[in-house]
Amino acid sequence: MNDHARVLVADDEPSIRFVLRETLESAGHEVVDVATGEAALEALASQSFDIAFFDIRMPGPSGIELLRHVKTTGNDVAVVIITAQNTLENAVEAMKEGALDYLAKPFSTEEILPLVDKTLRTRALESEVRSLRREVSGRIPPDERLVGRSSSLLEVFKTIGRVARGNVSVLVTGESGTGKELVARAIHGASPRAEGPFITVNAAAIPRDLLESELFGHERGAFTGAVEARTGRFREASGGTIFLDEIGDMPTDLQAKLLRVLQSGEVSPVGGRHAETTDVRVIAATHRDMEAAVADGSFREDLLYRLRVVPIHMPPLRERPEDIPPLAQHFLQRYDAELTDRPHVLAEETTVHLAQYDWPGNVRELENAIKRALVLASGDLLTPEDFAFLERRTTPADTEEPLPESLEERAIAVTRAALDSGEREIYRDVLPRVERAVLETVLQETSGNQIKAAARLGINRNTLRKKIVDLGIDVPGRA
Repeated sequence: MNDHARVLVADDEPSIRFVLRETLESAGHEVVDVATGEAALEALASQSFDIAFFDIRMPGPSGIELLRHVKTTGNDVAVVIITAQNTLENAVEAMKEGALDYLAKPFSTEEILPLVDKTLRTRALESEVRSLRREVSGRIPPDERLVGRSSSLLEVFKTIGRVARGNVSVLVTGESGTGKELVARAIHGASPRAEGPFITVNAAAIPRDLLESELFGHERGAFTGAVEARTGRFREASGGTIFLDEIGDMPTDLQAKLLRVLQSGEVSPVGGRHAETTDVRVIAATHRDMEAAVADGSFREDLLYRLRVVPIHMPPLRERPEDIPPLAQHFLQRYDAELTDRPHVLAEETTVHLAQYDWPGNVRELENAIKRALVLASGDLLTPEDFAFLERRTTPADTEEPLPESLEERAIAVTRAALDSGEREIYRDVLPRVERAVLETVLQETSGNQIKAAARLGINRNTLRKKIVDLGIDVPGRA
């Protein structure tokens, strides 16, 4: 294998061209750099390259247009898109058009050489990359798009672009409120099924005796109250996508029926004698540790494999604080006109303040916090005081006094702190904090085993699971 690559760099920023040339040539690679899309087209027409770095915005043809040119002309050069606008739309478009990768400015030079090495080692993967090319057939509404600029979210964007064109099942994991349904909608919107229906079913929100009928339909007279036949959500989603939220809470007997649907593409309505075919893509989501669910027998291993052909994990908001400012701004723009009669602005110190909060409820909690602040704000500038209702992160290092030892003293201390900080609705805010501390301590002691934790607490396991979701508790050992 040739250890040296011929590289084309097209970017209108001299500093970017200089950094890339120095990095690549120091590793023994040959570099041609140009400042415009037209010059890049001329270089592609007259020379052969192993890999090209295209800026998404520059004079003449854009990086995406150059990428399309490369793919439509059959040129086998691998393409990396570079952009200063790190958005879902850019990432999905680049990956779906067949880019090898996607770099957001400012990037580290350590990211460059592995891309070149990967190209030299795996040119056979170019056919797979080329197969990802197609125009986005659906448009994701602004209110339903994923917002953020963190590296972990960028990886989610790229996976969406790669998986959208296929018909494989996807399992989206992550804590409650991280945006798992938005991932599903993004995949659907960027897929050939975008013009078809997108049907959502929450397996945890529908009573067990109604869920089977909801999913698979029923015939008239199949059970008491079935006065007319029902199609069922699977057949309603035919030609499109069905999103099965909280799939980890599906009863085991229905799991077997879902497995048959995934295997055969046929749906058996309740009370029906014949199976009905359906053409539907399945995207499922859960906040549960599915490996643990398989281990404790509450979820079928064969169904997990069927659902998790491609896994996508949505990281919690506390692990990507750089996403908080753009998300806060996004929600401000989304709800300002709807909830108020005058425009509002986030103060700079407010953005810093929001980024220092843990957000146990993740993006959903941030969204609701912005809405609440807009409604209650006394001025046009949203200050940290407008978010005083948020629970502060505190540690023993925050105070020189030793932690109180009794439960009553702890409750008094928390209440006093809430009073001193000017909090309102103390009863509603303090009790969940005390309850969360109790549950987190027991879950830590049982290494995240919810069956053992429920037994130690003396409560029903379903009650414990609901409290974990409601309080945004991070269970130890959960993926």
